[in-house]
Amino acid sequence: MARQTRQERRARRAQQEPALAGGPPQRPPVARPTAQSDSEPRRPSSEERHVPGSGFVNFVQESVAELKKVEWPSQRAVISGTAVVVIACIIVGTYLWLNDQLWKYVVQHLLLR
Repeated sequence: MARQTRQERRARRAQQEPALAGGPPQRPPVARPTAQSDSEPRRPSSEERHVPGSGFVNFVQESVAELKKVEWPSQRAVISGTAVVVIACIIVGTYLWLNDQLWKYVVQHLLLR
């Protein structure tokens, strides 16, 4: 579940830094599921049960948790990014307009004579 905050992630990374100096960190062993016999019916765990309407509530809760982890850009970064996009659109638009005018002239005066 996505409940980890930025501060918790940074604290975890700080604990792992000494391990990185000596080599790659040791991975925990992978838990292998045990095979159930066919005679035993599979019992649903509490995680598999769904209350009607809980899917939407769970979605909203996880969405809010993810939005809290987002590093939003500053106002200055948004303004500079917007300026770059607007300038690029003007340059490309001007290029396409000039190219259209050139081909319009070529078609009207050279090909349709």
